[in-house]
Amino acid sequence: MKKHLLTLLVFTLTFSVNAQTIFGKWENRDEETNKVDSVIEVYEKNGKAYAKIIEITDITHKNDICIECKGKLKNEPILGMHILNGLKNKGDEWSGGKILDPKNGKEYKCYIKLENKNKLKIRGYIGFAAFGRTAYWYRKK
Repeated sequence: MKKHLLTLLVFTLTFSVNAQTIFGKWENRDEETNKVDSVIEVYEKNGKAYAKIIEITDITHKNDICIECKGKLKNEPILGMHILNGLKNKGDEWSGGKILDPKNGKEYKCYIKLENKNKLKIRGYIGFAAFGRTAYWYRKK
């Protein structure tokens, strides 16, 4: 009995901790239709946060390339593209890195923060955070 209770406790704690992290798979939704247009995986490498597009839900856009991107990303496939780079943990948010918008090819400073266990706030900006745009990603179930 104690063995089963301990296993249940460990499982519950593991699930709770994992649900309270920015890491994992997130759905990006179209702002007008609220339909999922892509799935983004946020992961940690060397203590920093990164993200890449792992799924594009609209079959007509699965092979899209980043026409507007600069440098080595120009004309590269959007599927598999790293769009979030080098954010550092600063308490309850991750910041100090950049986010790429593959629709317009522009890079922005950004920070991300968990609003709740299933909602991630992404704020991209130029210069100061007050001059930017906020998007939300929703945890993929």
